[in-house]
Amino acid sequence: MSTTTTKAIVVPGRPTWQQTMLRIADPAKSLPFYQDVMGMTLIDTLDFPQWSFKLYFLTTLPEGETYKLTPGTKEAHDYMWSLEGTAMELTHNYGTEDPSFKGYHAGNQEKDGFGHVAFNTDDVYAACEKLEQAGVAFKKKPDEGRMKGLAFAYDPDGYWVEILKRGEAGKIPNYFNFSQTMLRIKDPTKTIPFYEAMGMKVVRKKNYGSFSNYFLTTNCEGIIDHLDVENMSDEEAKKNMSMLFGPVLELTHNHGTENDDDFKHYNGNEEGRQGFGHIGFLVDDVYEACDGIRTMGYGFKKEPDGGSMKGLAFAYDPDGYAIEIIKRGGIEFGDVKVESK
Repeated sequence: MSTTTTKAIVVPGRPTWQQTMLRIADPAKSLPFYQDVMGMTLIDTLDFPQWSFKLYFLTTLPEGETYKLTPGTKEAHDYMWSLEGTAMELTHNYGTEDPSFKGYHAGNQEKDGFGHVAFNTDDVYAACEKLEQAGVAFKKKPDEGRMKGLAFAYDPDGYWVEILKRGEAGKIPNYFNFSQTMLRIKDPTKTIPFYEAMGMKVVRKKNYGSFSNYFLTTNCEGIIDHLDVENMSDEEAKKNMSMLFGPVLELTHNHGTENDDDFKHYNGNEEGRQGFGHIGFLVDDVYEACDGIRTMGYGFKKEPDGGSMKGLAFAYDPDGYAIEIIKRGGIEFGDVKVESK
């Protein structure tokens, strides 16, 4: 793997983080969890019966905003592929809803890269009571463990869903908002510049002694894009970050992994460990963006003209995670569309 520095590189085409992909066993269970319990909106679907899978895209819309488009239509596609926020892409492979399916790998075992997704709320304790009443199980309740005041729930596939407190109550009307995707990284001196080249900004970093967390986002909504994070107290950075409506990418570095040439996290796509799939970015021109990404030297899983879907790509980041590169506005994916009402 290349050790080329990426600090001076800016990938062209205004890349913005647009999706986190998780595989799900049964949409009849996962969709109600994320829609009815976590307050997300299903904004689009892409159905590929020729390849036996269907994609569901959900996001947190501002409280009171009514979504009038029908998922699966061209109009919903146009909306979704122009989204300035970040969606959760839930991938259902036909047949996995059968009870004989053993389930996906939710992460958080030895050397797993994917950790969790997260949602912010005004009151973690009240939120967890509400989740428990809805039948949601927990990995950790707010007063358990060493870190008080935060929780980890399980979604229907066993993925960890962190519940975090906003820095100031009453400012974001939504009960929950999608707020994080966490990935473990080997070497921040490689990974952080990669994501900065992809248009992201570090909005908080915290050294806990044996590990460090780095939080990055795109489209900072004018709240923190002008602030000097390097000279800001962690308390202030944490509060500012918690008041973002859109999610941050949390990159966790366990100290020392950068010194082990043989160390590598599982990326979620290995046989027998499939669960998390990728994160994705929208760009103005996939080919130009890939030319910029290529100079960083980490390679591609799929070039823009490779495979059956032309015009989209999957690059690798420094840790081997798949990074989907999609044209802003979308392309013809070959899915079976729903007719507009």
